[in-house]
Amino acid sequence: MKKIITLCFLAAAINSYAQPKLITQAIITTKTTIVAPDDDEANAPPGAPGGGDGNVRIMNFLGDGETKTTTWLKNDIFKTFSETETGRTTIIRDNGKKMTTTIIEMMGKKSGFYASDEDQENMRKRMDSMMQARNQDASRPTPAAPKVDVVYFEETKKIAGYTCNKAMIITTRSNGRADSSVVWFAPDLKLQGISSTGGSFGGLGNFLQSASTNAMDQLKGFPMQYERNMPRGRKMTVQVTKIVTDKEIDDKEFEVPKDVELKSAKDMQNGRGQGFFQMRRDG
Repeated sequence: MKKIITLCFLAAAINSYAQPKLITQAIITTKTTIVAPDDDEANAPPGAPGGGDGNVRIMNFLGDGETKTTTWLKNDIFKTFSETETGRTTIIRDNGKKMTTTIIEMMGKKSGFYASDEDQENMRKRMDSMMQARNQDASRPTPAAPKVDVVYFEETKKIAGYTCNKAMIITTRSNGRADSSVVWFAPDLKLQGISSTGGSFGGLGNFLQSASTNAMDQLKGFPMQYERNMPRGRKMTVQVTKIVTDKEIDDKEFEVPKDVELKSAKDMQNGRGQGFFQMRRDG
């Protein structure tokens, strides 16, 4: 009997040790690099992020080249700040309230909008409907959600001081097309409410996430580096460069600046606000 009890406690201890540590407060610095093929300019679609009418048009949250992103996490709230040649983007996500606030600084102007998870889902459905109508195939059924598989490998390497394991996320769409993303993850680390950092994950909460990015919360740890193929032959590489977990974060870090007027995202999309935004799903 003693042997059985001892083995039970040993098994429980091993399982407890194997569980990744859940971090509820941290500052994460991430580098995102997007490399375009040499002929990308010739194939790029027309249009610019801003318009002469004063309205805000968000075409892409990340351009080609290197972008550094800083994320602050405190319990159920996190904030992500990124800066590119065209402007700055700040996203404040409250997982408890299921609300995302986005602040855009572009051409000397600041615009802010907020959207609940329900609002984002409705906008996603509306955009799918518009794309379906544009393709003049209204009878075509909405594609089923992609199937996601995660394959693990024994390879390891150090990233930002953490020993990381290699995995591959394979996304198979309803038409049979399969895409894969290589991910290096820290098996002893998890961030509360954050499945990944960097890339295009923070544009509108979950709105701009790809299927492979959404699947990262299935990993047995936190993704420290991943690669993803993008439209027009571009390739995106995201790598965490630093994680600070021993610094107290003030609640003021997540406050919206007083000089930013917030509007509802659904009202802006419907044209009921002073501005509106356009979204693209091309990464």
